[in-house]
Amino acid sequence: MRGFLLLGFSLVAILVQQPETVLAQEAAQPTFSTKAKQAYLVEEATGTVLLAVNENQSFPAASLAKLMTMEVVFDALKSGAISPETLYPVSEYAWRTGGAPSGTTTMFAALKSQVPVGALMRGVIIQNANDACVILAEGIARSEGAFAARMTARAKDLGLARSSFGNATGLPYAESWTTAYDLVTLSRHLYRSYPDYYPLYAQPDFEWNKIFQRNKNPLLPLNMGVDGLGAGFAEGTGYALAASVARDNTRLFLALGGLASDKERSEEAKRILEWGLSSFETRVVLTAGEVIGQASVYGGVESRVDLVTREPVDIFVPKNNPERLSGRIVYHWPLRAPVAAGREIATLRISSGDRVIREIPLEAAAGVEAGGLRAQASDALMELMFFWL
Repeated sequence: MRGFLLLGFSLVAILVQQPETVLAQEAAQPTFSTKAKQAYLVEEATGTVLLAVNENQSFPAASLAKLMTMEVVFDALKSGAISPETLYPVSEYAWRTGGAPSGTTTMFAALKSQVPVGALMRGVIIQNANDACVILAEGIARSEGAFAARMTARAKDLGLARSSFGNATGLPYAESWTTAYDLVTLSRHLYRSYPDYYPLYAQPDFEWNKIFQRNKNPLLPLNMGVDGLGAGFAEGTGYALAASVARDNTRLFLALGGLASDKERSEEAKRILEWGLSSFETRVVLTAGEVIGQASVYGGVESRVDLVTREPVDIFVPKNNPERLSGRIVYHWPLRAPVAAGREIATLRISSGDRVIREIPLEAAAGVEAGGLRAQASDALMELMFFWL
């Protein structure tokens, strides 16, 4: 059971009674629409959601599956299991599936040659190369199918609950699915976890086997601060994209799906990113250690414990036409003593209308020891009454 049914009302009452509290005054997002069937836009530093349209609706990953392929490769590099100098052979399967005979995007790796991981990474990221994906998959997991299973398992570990992968390339003969929410989550993870490799997404070109190719990301030539990640297309569902942009100490991550053409995808992505960069600013809404509310404690010497934030909380808010925010404290009920000071026991959900734009962990401001038998018996009776209600 969750405690927000009671505590959420308490938090709202606090905000109404104390208008100087920033949460009661500041804003959610201005009205904005998009042609994309799925869209999700997040500001990196605060995690504030700026735009959300069917963000959990699944669509084919297509070439965006390569983001997950590279996450598995980056993780293997980070763990030391492989290195950029590790050589992998080009099998006939890799050559026919994703190489020159395939008619798809390729780095033109020569059949039966050996290619270092560092070059294969650039082939995938810059040239969108399908042969490089298969070569990496076979080198790391011995088969593309086993590698795809590792991709899906790794995705679940990262919290990509609605993503699954049938191959390393995103080619349609094996189904791969994702969502705008999962793509942004994955993009932010790549940016945060692999700073040594993430800059490859902004590399403008790469040459292999004496064939020069420019970066396939359609947003890079727009010179608006985009430094990643990639694009995809699936028959029947349209054009998709995952992008990151950095300008004036602000970084945004965007995922789009369901657009009608390559041109519409680029235009819509540029319009959304420019809106996000120009229409919002960062403001502090909570200071570190500020008491946000209380949680009920059962069987303790105290019946309640104050809830505080460990770090200052910023929100990316509109510069103009602000709307009011609301806050709700959520925790698992009943919260039983003893409760240690500093233990994370609740979450503050900040919403704009019915859309959650930030979730902030809350911890106990002080410890609460277990009470005597009388306190425990009294709280047990109270708990029983609540369950019956």
